[in-house]
Amino acid sequence: MKLFQLLYLVLIISLVGMVGCNQLTEKGPDVSHIQANVSIQDLEDELFASQSVQDVENFLAKYPFLTKVYFTEVPSSEASPDKSSLAAQLYENIRNNALRGFKQQIDSIFTPKAQPLQEQLESAFRHVKYYYPDFTVPKVATIVTGFTGNDLYVSDSLIIIGLDYFGGERALYRPQVYNYQLRRYQPESIVPSILFFLADRYNQIAPDDRTLLADMVGYGKSFEFVKHMAPQAPDSLIIGFSEENLTRTYNSQTELWAFFVENKLLYETSDLKKQKYVGERPLTPEIGPEVPGGIGRWIGWRIVSQYRSKNPDITLPELMKIADARKILQDSGYKGQIDDE
Repeated sequence: MKLFQLLYLVLIISLVGMVGCNQLTEKGPDVSHIQANVSIQDLEDELFASQSVQDVENFLAKYPFLTKVYFTEVPSSEASPDKSSLAAQLYENIRNNALRGFKQQIDSIFTPKAQPLQEQLESAFRHVKYYYPDFTVPKVATIVTGFTGNDLYVSDSLIIIGLDYFGGERALYRPQVYNYQLRRYQPESIVPSILFFLADRYNQIAPDDRTLLADMVGYGKSFEFVKHMAPQAPDSLIIGFSEENLTRTYNSQTELWAFFVENKLLYETSDLKKQKYVGERPLTPEIGPEVPGGIGRWIGWRIVSQYRSKNPDITLPELMKIADARKILQDSGYKGQIDDE
């Protein structure tokens, strides 16, 4: 099998990739009439204004949700002695001149003019309300801690964004993750990442279907959800592939699909084997030396995209309710073909 041997005729490949990689029109529905006001609570300034450990303890007491869901290494019990340890650690962090300089850089990156996060969230939430009128805009808070907390916390009622994780390539410091994961930690990644987590609320999956196909289609439905809620976001940003990998993958999907079929992987139920194709990895060497990790997620998205093309009368909410992955595959007619083939 000759995977990713399509680097010749680069211009033709790039043009095909540009047509094929965007699986939904960038225009999307008219949501200008929908109200979805977002008020972002900037907690970083208040934290960095603390002048003592006691001030930080008071800060944590004022915002108890931080200890409960954001600093997940700290028990949520009010009597926990670890709260004072957390306060001491945070105070040590914010008094560090290097971190204070980093925080100033993060402030400059996320100014409304440079990174209109509020506008992007409002646009995304207007789209969610378009498809799901009962959606309630959650409370949104941002914070900078020197990577002490999580990158994101997302629930139906609360979103916490660790801005220090999303500074991007210009940032003085980056989160301690693998290089291939860093492309997901840039300012433009915040809203698609939030939407991906919100998709869980609507994405119905058959609990007794343990197959790789079910996992693939489940991811595909979530990516399709993100694309509908942020139609201008490029596919590379949504799935976390580089543009180069996305183009090569798109143009090699016939061979990729053949590998899954020939090796009878679609109905594999071993978690160990499944993770080779949908888990977090830099590459998928089982298929080829340049196949990106999580390739099964992308193929699942292609299946869902083809299903949408073949069934245009099915609305997004109706799609998200379909828990039968085999039905989606069958009705999609997907066999590794590129669009308009």
